[in-house]
Amino acid sequence: MSDDATKNGMTIHLKIWRQARGAKDGKFVDYTVQNILPEMSFLEMLDILNEDLVKKGEEAVEFDNDCREGICGTCGMVVSGVAHGTHAATTTCEIRMRHYKDGDTITVEPFRATPFPIIKDLVVDRSAFDRIQQKGGFATMNVGSAPDGNALLIPKEDQDKAMDAAACIGCGACVASCPNASASLFVSAKISQFAYLPQGEPEQVKRALAMVKQMDEEGFGDCSNHGECEACCPKEISIENIAKMRREFIKAAFK
Repeated sequence: MSDDATKNGMTIHLKIWRQARGAKDGKFVDYTVQNILPEMSFLEMLDILNEDLVKKGEEAVEFDNDCREGICGTCGMVVSGVAHGTHAATTTCEIRMRHYKDGDTITVEPFRATPFPIIKDLVVDRSAFDRIQQKGGFATMNVGSAPDGNALLIPKEDQDKAMDAAACIGCGACVASCPNASASLFVSAKISQFAYLPQGEPEQVKRALAMVKQMDEEGFGDCSNHGECEACCPKEISIENIAKMRREFIKAAFK
């Protein structure tokens, strides 16, 4: 980055997908934003674009976001052809403009999958994930007060695997990056986080069958082990969970 760009801000060219609410299709529209500082986040850059559009009397670009800290995953969009952008283990809101150069052109579009219909511009409806989660991505029990940490002994390896799976934030990048639009990484993470722990055993059979069935009913594709889901996942969820899900499903089917 040049010294002038650092002092005066960068000029960034954007090709953003615009699609009206209720429309069946949309198109890419070219925009240019100026005075973008390196320390700004990607979403702050989009905020500046929207401020400029509103001042001109034009309609702002709709995009989803909430925490802006890489926690919730609602900021999911495809940046330069990659879900959440080209930086590994990063959500869109965590991208900083210092990763780009003055004059760069960036393409921004929504997650594309039939089960994720576009609501408007970059916003998609990911309620299919909610319906899958409601079919078994939880454990029903009388919790009461917190038990002693050593009251229920769980092997360290199982603890680590359960925690790694539970890191999934349900952003949908796995679906957007998969050539089959498979939700297997998301579903397997939600199954695995309980499958490794004794708390998940009472509903283990029901969970695997119900969540996989709902995934199929939502119209997600089958996993064919491309591995794109793992590569794009901002929380680095392993595809080993998909193998675990398949084992849990087969065991449940026999039972």
